[in-house]
Amino acid sequence: MFPYGPELQINDNLNVHYQIVLEKIGPLLTPERREKIQRVVAARNFETAVVLEGIYDRGNISAVMRTAEGLGFGNFHVIETQEKFKEANRVTQGADKWVEVQKWKQTSACVKSLKEQGYKIFVTHLDAKAKPLHEFDFSGKCALVLGNEKEGVSPEMIAAADERIIIPMSGFVQSFNISVAGALSLYHISQDRLKRKGSNASLTDVERDILSAHYYMRTQDSSYQYLAELFSRGTLQS
Repeated sequence: MFPYGPELQINDNLNVHYQIVLEKIGPLLTPERREKIQRVVAARNFETAVVLEGIYDRGNISAVMRTAEGLGFGNFHVIETQEKFKEANRVTQGADKWVEVQKWKQTSACVKSLKEQGYKIFVTHLDAKAKPLHEFDFSGKCALVLGNEKEGVSPEMIAAADERIIIPMSGFVQSFNISVAGALSLYHISQDRLKRKGSNASLTDVERDILSAHYYMRTQDSSYQYLAELFSRGTLQS
């Protein structure tokens, strides 16, 4: 679920404990930046996985990623089963820097990993067995799967799903586009978790500190070189 251990890789020969990163890199950031990272990390949710399967338009991937990051979801998976992508202008607004993205070449591998971690898989799919989004409890470990623009989720993913969900609609059209469906679904999940658990967040205190250390490193461009130099001079020991 949470992807990181207590050490951060600085280079091929150096791993550093997260507490050292907080101690040495934290003072290089402005107080406002440290406070912003603290607020963001406190709201992060890795208990919910966002899964995009076979998306053709990279713009749609970027749009869903931006929504996910903005709502506090940090666990993002992209299954690249298609042979070609439609290139698009970047619309992540930097979200890709703050979301932990895992890429897969096969649906089966992604499903196996999620199932082994205890995730319940929810696929957006329009059929007779699908139920409205608001009828489900998203307070536990769940994976929201959105399929490609033309055919939706694959038969393999449907077969592996624990639940099939739809977003209730009142108009003539049958479905929203991927980015809108993702935004509506993720907002609903965040609100459902807030109602049931009091928060959308999922991290322990230690996990928050570890994630803060990663965000410190990503914020300060010279952080990797700085830490490597401290260890090379013998100022610090790993």
